[in-house]
Amino acid sequence: MILFLGTRPGKEKIRKLHNLKCSFCGQVNTLTAYIQSTYFHLFWIKLFKIATNEVIECSHCKRVYYKEEFTEEMKEALQRKDLIH
Repeated sequence: MILFLGTRPGKEKIRKLHNLKCSFCGQVNTLTAYIQSTYFHLFWIKLFKIATNEVIECSHCKRVYYKEEFTEEMKEALQRKDLIH
């Protein structure tokens, strides 16, 4: 019997963060969050999530913030449900 198992990325979620200022360039409403999860699969069926990668990018200065660089405001905005796609 052959088993096909491994990991693969899920669908990327892109969300605009409103009323937040980029701490690098100071522009407001230019931050976008990119969230992608990695799943363990068996026969190409996702079984469970093993990791989540979150980054935030400023569309003005192109600065990328990784999860350990998020400010408290960025963390709170990601937790809120009022994000748009």
